[in-house]
Amino acid sequence: MEYKYMKNEESEQFTFLRVPKKLLTDEAFKKLSLESIVLYSLLLERVELSKKNNWIDEEGRVYIIFTLTEIMDIFRCSEPKAIKLLNELDTKRGMGLIERKRQGLCKPDLIYVKNFVL
Repeated sequence: MEYKYMKNEESEQFTFLRVPKKLLTDEAFKKLSLESIVLYSLLLERVELSKKNNWIDEEGRVYIIFTLTEIMDIFRCSEPKAIKLLNELDTKRGMGLIERKRQGLCKPDLIYVKNFVL
């Protein structure tokens, strides 16, 4: 496929993902794969939507829902790979950048995205 050259007025048509630079440069995060860093950035983006939808728990913490299926679709990967990416970020098995709370009854986990800058 041949693509057209970008024109000046078209340069703002894309949606961009914000990646915290510290995740790429800080020695503390060197063990994170680039895929898990991108996943964290997607989760951060979802926090804004959850905040607008008032998805806030009794302790005032914003939570998100981001299913394994969504991760598998975005990263074009298998379920074990999606689980691996979440585990890299998780408090129990990884860097502690997210915490997952099981809801049970076949409902997706609630995900709390943590602020590592503070």
